[in-house]
Parts: sequence; C-alpha cells; structure tokens
Amino acid sequence: MFVQKEVEIGGKKLLIETGRFAKQANGSVMVRYGDTMVLVTAVAAEEAKEDMGFFPLQVEYREKTSAAGKFPGGFIKREGRPSEKEILSARLIDRPIRPLFPKEFKNETQLIASVLSFDGENDSDVLAAIGASAALTISNIPFEGPIGEIRVARVDGEYVVNPTGTQLKSADLELVVAGTADSITMVEGEADEVSEEDLLKALSFARGEIKKIIDLQIELKEAVGKTKWLVESKEIDPALKSDVYNLAEEKQQKIVNSVLVKEERAAANKQILADVSSELEEKYPEQEKVIAEIVHDMDKDMMRRRILEEGIRLDGRDTKQVRPISIELGVLPRTHGSALFTRGETQSLTTVTLGTKSDEQIVDGLFEEYKKKFMLHYNFPPFSVGEVGRMFGVSRREVGHGNLAERALKSVFPDEAAFPYTVRVISDILESNGSSSMATVCAGSLAMMDGGVPIKKAVSGIAMGLVKEGDSFAILSDILGNEDHLGDMDFKVAGTADGITAFQMDIKIQGISFEILEKALHQAKEGRLHILDKMNEIIQKPREQLSSYAPRLITIKIDTDQIGLVIGPGGKVIQGMQREFGVDINIEDDGTITIASPNSSDANRCKDYIKAITASPEVGKVYDGTVTKIMDFGAFVEILPGKEGLLHISQIDNKRIDKVSDYLKAGDKVKVKLMKIENGKFSLSRRELLKDESKTEKDKEVV
Repeated sequence: MFVQKEVEIGGKKLLIETGRFAKQANGSVMVRYGDTMVLVTAVAAEEAKEDMGFFPLQVEYREKTSAAGKFPGGFIKREGRPSEKEILSARLIDRPIRPLFPKEFKNETQLIASVLSFDGENDSDVLAAIGASAALTISNIPFEGPIGEIRVARVDGEYVVNPTGTQLKSADLELVVAGTADSITMVEGEADEVSEEDLLKALSFARGEIKKIIDLQIELKEAVGKTKWLVESKEIDPALKSDVYNLAEEKQQKIVNSVLVKEERAAANKQILADVSSELEEKYPEQEKVIAEIVHDMDKDMMRRRILEEGIRLDGRDTKQVRPISIELGVLPRTHGSALFTRGETQSLTTVTLGTKSDEQIVDGLFEEYKKKFMLHYNFPPFSVGEVGRMFGVSRREVGHGNLAERALKSVFPDEAAFPYTVRVISDILESNGSSSMATVCAGSLAMMDGGVPIKKAVSGIAMGLVKEGDSFAILSDILGNEDHLGDMDFKVAGTADGITAFQMDIKIQGISFEILEKALHQAKEGRLHILDKMNEIIQKPREQLSSYAPRLITIKIDTDQIGLVIGPGGKVIQGMQREFGVDINIEDDGTITIASPNSSDANRCKDYIKAITASPEVGKVYDGTVTKIMDFGAFVEILPGKEGLLHISQIDNKRIDKVSDYLKAGDKVKVKLMKIENGKFSLSRRELLKDESKTEKDKEVV
C-alpha cells in the first residue's frame, strides 16, 4: 500500500513514503528533504539464535556517488568499504535507536540506509536516522520508538534547523540531536567555545522540530503499520535466584564496598561466579549463563544503590571527584611532539607529526572535495583492557572516538597563515578504564603544545555518567568503565577554559530530562576546569621551538603568471630545485609557494633561487652572472635563473679586445651591469663597472 506523509521542518518539506520501494523488507521508507533522498530498510530474522547474549543489530549507511552525479575517486570506479563519513553517519543512526528495542529481543536485525539522490546542500545523515526510525515503526519488528533526529546550527546568532552546507561554514555551533516525544536520547556536535547555556538553548530549540517528525511517523504507522511481534519475557526460576543470592550476596556486597583496581575487581567477581556455579551445578544443571546473569544484575543493583544512597562509587570517590592525573611530555625522542596522559587506569600515549601541504588529506564524497590540514587518529588495541583480540583494521568505535577528539581540538588549531604545517595527532590507548576519548583530547592538546603547534588554548575533556532510579538520580564525573557499562548515560564534554568545543551523549534508558542535562553540563565544567589546571601545571603554552626533526617551512608569494617559470617545462625546474636543495615544494593556484626541508638553510637557499627566477631584471642593477656561451661578437651571461643577456665584445673591458675567449670562457663568474632592455633582450656591460672602479680609485688618490 503506497502512502506518503509530509511535514515542514526548517522551512522545507520533509517527506516520508512507503509502499513503492523494497517491499520485501519488514519495513522500508524513502525519505526526502529538498532533492536529497535516502532509502532505508529494516529486516529482522524471524527467530533468535540460541543463547544469544547480546542484541545483534547491524546498521549500514552507504552513499552512492551517483546520487550527486559523480564517479568514485581513484582507480576503482565502484564504491568500496565505507568511508569515515559513512561510518560516522551509521553511528548517528545506531546510537539513538539501539536502547529502544526490548531487552529480551535478540533476533538478528539489519538496517540499511542508501543515499540515492543528493542535492549538494542538505546532508543525508539525519534523514537516514529518521528513515531508520520510520522503517522500524511501521514494521513488525519490536521497537519502542519512534524517534526524531535533526541537525541544529547557530548562524549569526540565530538557530537554524537542518542547515545547508553553506550555512555550516559560518556556524559557531553545530549539533545533531535525537529524541523521543518526551526526552533527548542522543546529542553530538562541535562548537567554537560556547557556554553551557547556549548548548541547552540549542537542545530546547531542537525538541519542537523533533516532536513534529515523531508525529509524522505516528501518522504513517496508523496508515500502514504492521502488528508487532510478541517478545516473551524470560522468567528466572525464583528458587535459583534465591539460592544464588544466599551464596553470593554477602560476598558481592563486600566487593562493591571495597576499593579495588580494575583487575582485582574483575578477578574477585570471577571467583564469586565460579564458586556459585560450582555449588549449584548439581542442583541446577546447565544453568551457568542464567547464574552469571543473576550475579551480574546483583552487582549492578548494589553499585547503583550505593551511589544513590551513599554517594560513594566503586573506587571510593564521590560523584564529582576526578581520578588522579599524571602527565609526561616529550617521552618519545624522535617524534615531533608527544605526551603521556594518565587518569586513573586510563592512559593515552599521543604523538604529533608535522608535515607539508602535500600531506593534507583529500576528502572525497557527496559534498565537494576538500582537504584537511588537521587530523586525529585514535587506536584502541585489545591489550589496553587486558584482552587478546584480532586486529583487522580500524573499528567503528575507533573512528567515532577519534572524530570526537578531532572536533574538540579543531577549533583551537591555528590558521594556515600563522602555521602552514599539516598536523597529524595519533592517540594510542595503552590502558582503558573509562573515557579514553576524553583522555585523547587532553593528550592531544598537550602533545601539540609539546610539539610547538601554536594552538590558541588548551583543551580538556571529561566523561559524565548517570545512575537513575525513578525520580532519584546521581550525575557522575569522570566515569569508570563499569560505571559506563552499569550506568544509564555516557556524556562526553570537551572544551577550553572559555567554553565547550565538542560533546557527545548516549543513553541506555528511554531518555533524560532537561534538568539532568543541565546539571550534567555544569558538573562537567567543574571537572573540565580541574583537569585543565592539572595540564597547565605541566605546560601553559606551546613551546617556542619546533622539534629538530620536524620539517622547516618557508612560505613566499609570487604572481600567478610566474608559476610556470617555477614549474618549468614538464616540471623540469621545480624537480631540479627539489633535487639540488633537498626540499619539498608545493605551489598553490594563488601563487603561494611552501618550501619544506629538514634544514632551514637549504630551504632559504631554495627561496632565494625562486626569488631570482621570478625577479624582473632592472636596468642599472649589477648582477653576479655566469658565462653560458662564447661567441665571436661577445658572451652570453645568465644574470638570473633562466634569464640571459649579451655582453658585447665592446663591453667586456675598458680597452679594445680582439678575441672574447682571451678574456672569458663558459662557466666563468662575472659581475655585469644591465644597461638596457629592448624587445625582451638584455644588454650587459662589464666595461661600465671597470670605469666606475677606476673613478673610485682616482677619487681615493685625490683624497
């Protein structure tokens, strides 16, 4: 049955239709906004696999370059593995919908969003999230939505819904917000040092538009919605639960009340489970997984109750306390900058590499191709959590965490005019027990200062948690891994002393109120400033000198019509300079030339050579020339690179000469004066200089 619904969002029509495309999926919709169109399908297996211990949800987002009338870049003219943009967009779909499936639902579920038309202005990522919610809402797949998702930007002081790419270039705040009819479920974005109040205003502004998107999906569901599958609740044998509690409750409470490091706590919990399972094995055969679930929930309930009732956390801290911090700079001698940032049991070793214009990353996609001068890469090896794991490539989590840290630091990165380097920051997480992405923000800021990158201000980050039962709740600063796992929220906030630069919030419950958001933001500010104080104790501003191993860059500007002179026919001139001086040369279309070399003297010699190539010869000026060819009527002398003039036989000496070769030969260095320029030809004289020298000597004799 074909149905189409529409609503106005941000002054444009948002249209959702179903019944025309992909009709064999459990649910499918086409979402259109402007001329951007995204097809989203939802499919779930009819039965769950046995003993599935997690919800197997797979979210895929793909951009077809044909949507923008383009070919894929590179040699292979077919879309391949997902780009970073596609991975990040898939996460914007996954994170707000994942908590809205019934806990007992374990059927393999797949959402695929395909961008089929792109108008160059309206981004498709939020449309894909809306489509995912709509496809699930009208399907028979159990889903406790719908949700709405929009992008909000502040442009010239005004909040804009779903801003165009052009508007985003002048925005000082950009965020993607997802929510249900009653609450916020996900937030992610970046800002140019905005206040907590400004962020809350943007969130409040987003809620009204989200409500309209949700109402639209409800209308669609009422027209074509399928009956949802029933999900049976798993009942645990009360006798088994009672026996587990009798054996483990006292021991588990003792562990919860003890201050233990991560490994000690894990070992103690493992031992309790082993003891209980062994004790009950004969009475309850083949119930190991159920027993493990009961023990896990017991640990979760005890931890949460202690926080809410006593305000004491697993490691003995109160709700606002930040773990001990240690910082070391310059720990790696041959990198261009490095920092080791340790907060509790989370540790980031971050390095900085300085490069040239040619090291910029080219980003190709549906939007217009652009280049990145600053990039941050985050690595999370399995040993950081004491595990063995396969390393197949960069995970989606690594891409997401790296992107968040990059956005946090991007706003303080210097302008190209002040710092023409390309910069790559690499964060290797060596230990992890909570919020390694925010450790990366701190370590990245410190490493760039250590490397002499003139960032405008230091940036720190902190992860906030939440424990909520009914109307009671507690906000936790600098959460542990267990507090993230057993809690209800992970809210990361990064910024300078003057404001927020990046943020990301995910929740595991149906949603949270503005009261909780406001308290979390203000408590995050306290923690962020505390961490900044610790960072400032080690380094207050970027180092004055770059590493001796970093390339030296010199920038000069020439007229655009002289670019060909520097490049030469077939690149002969520029390649020759790069070989002779041992430098790397990059020329922009506007005539800006960047010379890079490990040795500043080589770079300066190359700069002087380029100046000579592009210099215009001046009549009356004296040049140190080189004889290039001997003729009967005189000698040709190169006075500037690629510019030769004639030194006539009559101008070689102040007396008559019969044979040029008696005075000069090819390769001789000779000082000459440019007498005139006629029809692009240069007339040179050595005789005039000899006259001047003779006059000077006579003047000295008179004195």
